[in-house]
Amino acid sequence: MATVSRTLLLVGLALVVYIERRYVSEVITYWTGSSTIAAFVLLGCSLTVFLLALGSALRPQLKFIWHCFIRPLHASDQRTRLDNFYKGQADVYDATRSGLLRGRNTMLSLSVSHIRTMRTKNPKQKLVWVDIGGGTGHNIELMDRHFPVSSFDAIYLIDLCEPLLQVARERFAKRGWTNITVLCQDASEFALPEWARSDPKGSVSFVTLSYSLSMIPNFYALLDRIDYVLSPENGLLSVVDFYTSGKQPSLHEKAIGGTSKECGWLSRWFWQIWFDFDHVSLSPHRRDYLEYKFGTVKTYNGRNRFVIPFIVRIPYYIWLGRSRSCDVSRFCHAFEVEGGTCSAIDSETIPPLEIGEPVLKTQASHADALITVTPPLSSFHYHLGRPWRLPYYEQAVHQAFRTFIYSFTWEDPEVDMKYLNLGPEDSMLVITSAGDNALHYAIAAQPKRIHCVDMNPCQGHLLELKLAAVQALEYEDFFSMFGNGQHPKFRALLDSKIAPLLSSIAYQFWHINDDAFSKAFYLKGYSGWALRLARVIFSIAGVSKDVETLCNATSIAQQEQIWHEKLKPVLLNPVVIALLKSPIFCWNALGVPLNQRRMVLDEGSMYEFVRDTLNPLPSTYSFKDGAYFYPLTLLGHYTPSSCPEYLTRSGFEALRANNAEATEAFRLHTDSIYNVLRGLTSWSLTRAVIMDHLDWFSPDSKDVDDEVDQFYRVLSPGGFVLWRSAARKPWYCDVFERKGFTVTALGVRKGPEAPIDRVNMYASFWKAVKTA
Repeated sequence: MATVSRTLLLVGLALVVYIERRYVSEVITYWTGSSTIAAFVLLGCSLTVFLLALGSALRPQLKFIWHCFIRPLHASDQRTRLDNFYKGQADVYDATRSGLLRGRNTMLSLSVSHIRTMRTKNPKQKLVWVDIGGGTGHNIELMDRHFPVSSFDAIYLIDLCEPLLQVARERFAKRGWTNITVLCQDASEFALPEWARSDPKGSVSFVTLSYSLSMIPNFYALLDRIDYVLSPENGLLSVVDFYTSGKQPSLHEKAIGGTSKECGWLSRWFWQIWFDFDHVSLSPHRRDYLEYKFGTVKTYNGRNRFVIPFIVRIPYYIWLGRSRSCDVSRFCHAFEVEGGTCSAIDSETIPPLEIGEPVLKTQASHADALITVTPPLSSFHYHLGRPWRLPYYEQAVHQAFRTFIYSFTWEDPEVDMKYLNLGPEDSMLVITSAGDNALHYAIAAQPKRIHCVDMNPCQGHLLELKLAAVQALEYEDFFSMFGNGQHPKFRALLDSKIAPLLSSIAYQFWHINDDAFSKAFYLKGYSGWALRLARVIFSIAGVSKDVETLCNATSIAQQEQIWHEKLKPVLLNPVVIALLKSPIFCWNALGVPLNQRRMVLDEGSMYEFVRDTLNPLPSTYSFKDGAYFYPLTLLGHYTPSSCPEYLTRSGFEALRANNAEATEAFRLHTDSIYNVLRGLTSWSLTRAVIMDHLDWFSPDSKDVDDEVDQFYRVLSPGGFVLWRSAARKPWYCDVFERKGFTVTALGVRKGPEAPIDRVNMYASFWKAVKTA
């Protein structure tokens, strides 16, 4: 503050001299008798004031550069080196590190949201925070924005550098905080005063390491010590720091490390050497041991674009973890038994393999019987929310999906419910898509289990976000995100409320894509391209206002008039039809694969298909009140009177009721339907809704035969499959009949007169019942 005041004073003085320069020049000329001397005096004074102001403004940065890069340390031990390094810059430390030490605020916000979630189970447990390497106390002051410092029973700031700790003491005294104890200790041997009276095991609730783990030589002892004192069930360890990392040796370690953990060889080489000059170690061993010693709850890998964006990119990470001894039995049961990830195919399907007696006799050693060393479980096992998302390793097929294809679901769940006859004892398998229909089923019937399956991980991330937001947000914020398609504070909501209920991989996706709700969420993803194009077409045709009028029409007659007179000539013109015939546009904008496109063209022209889809809708359903599919595509958002059931207040409250009990049914699989079915036990499903999934296969594909075989095995007698198709009579109906199903057409389009549901995008709707 003093530096700012001095700078303003000097700038003010310079302005006065500049404004009154003519008068000052006349005075100097009068006394010296020379206008040239007067000019030089004025110039010299101006330069002096400017340099003084500049030096005052840049004083923190100049001190930082001198002590970090120029001044020799002349010290052999860690403590003396730290004191010498920070003594001359302790007063400007915080002012010069805000741009360099990124992620601290995010780490604290995430930590607070996770602590609040953990304390719901045991709110009376003592809350003790140990900030290791906290230096000036900046993190503790920053924490007060997210969680009142006075709410902690005790806070201990531990650091080995006395000059920085003196800044912290003055900071805390100024704020009047009396529950903070500042300790000058070696982090690897830190000890709290209260430990002299009792065993410290499990006595600490919260530990933070903010850009300090990389500076502590004996980090193994430090992390072992934290593991001992951290509460097994309610303890949280949070870390933010620089790092480097090469390729991970296994998919398991890669999954724990998170998205974009790997650094390029040049980045690894340069930053390790650069930071080593300041005795900061960016060796991968520190983070590797951290992720081995503790269970990962959340992780995020970022790049600090310090000083020169896109060129100077220092890798840093944010990591939250728990003790590996915490109880994860609920997640293990959900993943391995309820989720079917144990590949529990019946023994009669695959007979036991007889290989006889071994030729070489071996004897198990005594050591093998006693020593059991296991790696940490996946981050899915340690997170705090419900076990919605089943663990998966990222494969090449997953990496092909950069984002979600569908931001909304394009099938009518109300028509599904007419035929599903769902009850609380039913278990069903559905395509994840955007999750809208799965949420509708949960609201309407609350079935026992809903297996949501999608190969695209991003579709799972989207449904996870909706499930977490239902539990974490109020209705207004929820509708703003998924109804209006925008929320100005999404990132703050993500870190402070939603994150504890998300899996680590889903959190990483939404952190990276935190601009998704900045505006027009439904214009994101591949399907968003179609919506953008529609807006361009309407704008060029001059019917944008007619589109809005159609969506707000108060009568069917008004809808029909606008459709036939204004919009039909635009959407059914030859240029638009030609675009819809393009296989590239069909896939990238509409999510229509080549085989499905071929099914449409085999039964007629693209013009006929589009005409039969759109023509009957305005004369049948009110877009303003209930038929929400097309208003979304036309306007880019939902309205309270025309939206999916989960976005209505009653639907939202139904999902939240009894601590969001209805959401307990969800299990999200990131795999193929065939692989998921193989993992489920016989007769474990009663219903399956697979949308247009089988349209994606080529005719007579063996994969369809294998999948239908698995459906027959997994469905209970009388159980059935519902699907839609772009064809009036899809070829795979014969496969179901051949495998023992009774196939019935529930709806088939017969032309442009009558729709089969509120979407009417598909030409037919089918049901296949497993006969006993």
